[in-house]
Amino acid sequence: MLYFSSAQSFLRKFLHVIFPSACVSCDRPLWDDPVPFVCQTCWARLVPLPEPFCPHCGGPYASPVALQHSPSHECGTCRAKPPAFTQTWSLFPYQSPLREAIILFKYRGKRSLSKSFLQVMIPALPALPTIDVLIPIPLHPQRLREREYNQSLLLAHGLSQHLQIPLLLSCLLRVKQTVPQTSLSKKERLTNLHRAFAVENVSRIKGQRILLIDDVFTTGTTLHECAKVLRKSGSGPVYGLTLARMI
Repeated sequence: MLYFSSAQSFLRKFLHVIFPSACVSCDRPLWDDPVPFVCQTCWARLVPLPEPFCPHCGGPYASPVALQHSPSHECGTCRAKPPAFTQTWSLFPYQSPLREAIILFKYRGKRSLSKSFLQVMIPALPALPTIDVLIPIPLHPQRLREREYNQSLLLAHGLSQHLQIPLLLSCLLRVKQTVPQTSLSKKERLTNLHRAFAVENVSRIKGQRILLIDDVFTTGTTLHECAKVLRKSGSGPVYGLTLARMI
């Protein structure tokens, strides 16, 4: 194992000499950095979202004592318009260097970053309730043809192996082509995904406790719309887990 690690280190250094590249966060030249496209110094700044969180949407509260006297107290957004999902967790803030790494992963074809993401996600996982199946947030077929892979599926696959929970595919479908949520205003995000998802093979999700997997939580609309169609199709409680969250 030591030899293998040394060989990997040598190969990284050799490749950086032949093909010089810079950290996507700080722009310093990369040398012996185990995370693709990000230097060790920047990656070390990656820390999980601080508690406490809203027990429904997982949004962090500003006050560290927000839930001290009422552990089930939900945020104003969830109280005003309860989401269809039972609970969600986001592991890291959508900030540098994770923001730049996710953009490369999602839009620039850098699939190798999925391994680095899973290496930080797994230790940060919360105590999950009993889950029967994992479902990645699907892409529209046209978007999948353009991108050639579903970034949420890559994350879900690794989590499925770690958690020993089956991965359910070809059940939750994206039936409406939409523009990326990050390109819209908050108001536009709330309507962009309306009726964008559907369920087929309904019998496969009947009564199943589902954990949806996605890369970034923006307004929660994606998870809400997916949970809504799953619940209407007869699923059990629907939860959500994302790598990052916009705050």
